[in-house]
Amino acid sequence: MTGSREVITGGDFKRMVAGAYSEFLLEYENINALSGAGTLAGTHILRTMGAAVMPLADAKDDSIGGLARRVSTAAVFGARGNAGVVLAQMFRGISAGLVGKYDATGSEFGKAFQYGILYAQRLVPEEPERPFITVAKAVAKGTYHAVRDGMPIVEILFQAIQTGEKSVEQIGNNDAGANIMLSFLKGCLKGIDGNFVSPAVSLSLGLGTHKNMPDPRNDLVRPYCVRLRVKNSKASLNELERQMRDFSSFSIVERARGGLDVHVHTDHVGKTLEQAIGWGPLSEVKITNMSEVHVLPAHEALMKVAALAVAKDSFEAQKLQDAGASILVSGSEESSPSLSEIIGAAHSDLASSYVLVASSPDYRLVFKQAKRLLGGRVELVLADTFDNTIAALKKFSPSLSAGENAKIMAQF
Repeated sequence: MTGSREVITGGDFKRMVAGAYSEFLLEYENINALSGAGTLAGTHILRTMGAAVMPLADAKDDSIGGLARRVSTAAVFGARGNAGVVLAQMFRGISAGLVGKYDATGSEFGKAFQYGILYAQRLVPEEPERPFITVAKAVAKGTYHAVRDGMPIVEILFQAIQTGEKSVEQIGNNDAGANIMLSFLKGCLKGIDGNFVSPAVSLSLGLGTHKNMPDPRNDLVRPYCVRLRVKNSKASLNELERQMRDFSSFSIVERARGGLDVHVHTDHVGKTLEQAIGWGPLSEVKITNMSEVHVLPAHEALMKVAALAVAKDSFEAQKLQDAGASILVSGSEESSPSLSEIIGAAHSDLASSYVLVASSPDYRLVFKQAKRLLGGRVELVLADTFDNTIAALKKFSPSLSAGENAKIMAQF
């Protein structure tokens, strides 16, 4: 077959992502009522998608590869719950398949979509296979010939949905993971067709929400860690930190070596550098995408090792601190902490290494992703309950390494 000469633009990709978000807005409560993907999996998916769409609101890059990378970075960093982490990996794979492309053919986009499924599958290879992955694999197989023959993306998505629906019927319509995959496909098709009405977000007119729906502005992530030195001994530390705070979620400005050391987490690297350059000559500039594997620098840490845990309220926070936690992140089974919150806390320079203690199976993948991105300076203790978390923390010792602590703490 000759195949389609269809070109998919960055604008098409924006509509697909917006369509997927819109579909989850319509379906997240129904997904919450289903089983198999964790507590309130629909809400975790919706909030992950909220983080993913936010960079598109003011993105100036028109290329499909550039937009896919922005969405991938935000989705990975803003992922919540096990379901959110798996979906974010799909975006990561799609981005990898579109890297360097200004536009894409239907076949190229179809292959990138299959690449996304492969990324998600690699994340959770355990048996028995998760329904989300089962449906994803069925979709990849069912659309293989359509992708190979260069059919239009609408036809590829239509076949994907048909295959997905058959797979969901075989698994059972009451599984949350299977329905998440199906909703994503339907949303992408509605988006590429322009056939969707979002009750909460319009990428062209700005953002707003209806009552009781998660506001995507609350899930905005700032995935770039910027560290630099400003050579100006007379610069105002407080004023520079105040300016940095306007477009960062974390900012530290300290006097050092006749100048200022700046450390911020931002989604606008350019604005950060423009602000800083006005204060004096810059040096030692380092920009890190925290959604990718990176080395966590030890910058004058106050402690050798610290324990990090998740607290849903002030009562739990006090108990966790009394048990030995030095860093607390807000979250619960119903409102899983995002990957950005975990990594942001580890970037606080409090300690040279960390033991991350997860107290619920619902956000185990979030903690595992943190370990994957941060590497050897982070160790995990995967508890199942709050009581086990307390028991683990009581075995924490600041005189031991993170690895030594993790082995002892895991015996709760």
